Amino acid sequence: MTARFSRAAETALRTAGWAPGRDVSTATAEAIRRTDGRVGANGARLRSFPAAIAALNEFGGLAIVPREAGVDQVPQPFAFDPLLAPACAETLADVATVLGVPLYPLGVEGDAAALLAMDERGRVFSIDHTGEWLLGTTVDAAIETLVAGRRPSRLRDDGSLPDAAGTDELPGRPAR
Repeated sequence: MTARFSRAAETALRTAGWAPGRDVSTATAEAIRRTDGRVGANGARLRSFPAAIAALNEFGGLAIVPREAGVDQVPQPFAFDPLLAPACAETLADVATVLGVPLYPLGVEGDAAALLAMDERGRVFSIDHTGEWLLGTTVDAAIETLVAGRRPSRLRDDGSLPDAAGTDELPGRPAR
């Protein structure tokens, strides 16, 4: 076991085929080649960036099925594959406009009920019909949230996120 992940998260990752130092950059390059440039109905276009490429190089192709009870909710399976979310350009463009940073699809959560996306700062979000949720400020933190079944924080309509300290800004986002 590594110090990077909790026992539950590392077990779920290893069961899915992950190991420290995993690099599927060839497969990632193909998935990104097939995803980059996708255009939505209103002209939104998907463009990859280094944080998303790095996450997909390490976790791309993994389908993770949490096996333990969740802390706050039942953990859902999730998969790292941008090709599983083909019709997401408009959705990501809308959310990116509110957040003020580009987003790129990482995969799906549940039975494709939610889209997993990353911003160029490395923060990971789950986007579903009920709203946008911050899973973690890093892909590792997002994996921990998903595997542990922790309730993520919901973004407000203006893209802000209340935190325990009472501030309304999303971590890393400039104050308005």
